[in-house]
Amino acid sequence: MEQEQLFPLLCQTADGKRDAFAELYEITSPQLYAVVLKMLKRKELAEEATQDAFIKIWHNAGSYQRNKGTVLTWMVSIARYRALDLMRYHSIRNEVVLEDESGPPGDANEISLPTHEQKKLDECMDELDQQQRQAIHLAYFNGLSHHEVVKHLSSPLGTIKSWIRRGLQSLQRCLSI
Repeated sequence: MEQEQLFPLLCQTADGKRDAFAELYEITSPQLYAVVLKMLKRKELAEEATQDAFIKIWHNAGSYQRNKGTVLTWMVSIARYRALDLMRYHSIRNEVVLEDESGPPGDANEISLPTHEQKKLDECMDELDQQQRQAIHLAYFNGLSHHEVVKHLSSPLGTIKSWIRRGLQSLQRCLSI
């Protein structure tokens, strides 16, 4: 799935073209569903989060800013935030067992990216420091807030925020090469 394919569909969606939105949904819904299912661990909640995310995408398609990331990244962030909202609402953070955050993402964190993109993401995650990888894993793959990552890793909030910020900056540099 390429930016060149998704961007025109999102622009047409912003113009209210339902056919473009339907195609955008068909192309991207498996990726968004995989992300939220990974976070929520429950099919019914993942389906709800995915549906809510697409409603938000339909209403906010015109607000996408190309210079801030790819269409898919923008869409995944919408889905992720909806999943976090549902986690808070249903208080399921305490129900899920945290996955081993110390290892590389591999299959456990795969979000249905094309093979070459997943391989690049895995390579870039492997280049991060252990603490950065752990903090990013807990925050983005397990959906924990910064304060919850603090409790889990027994490190100060400023340190956790720095690890995540520097890790994401490193990932961005690595992925843009």
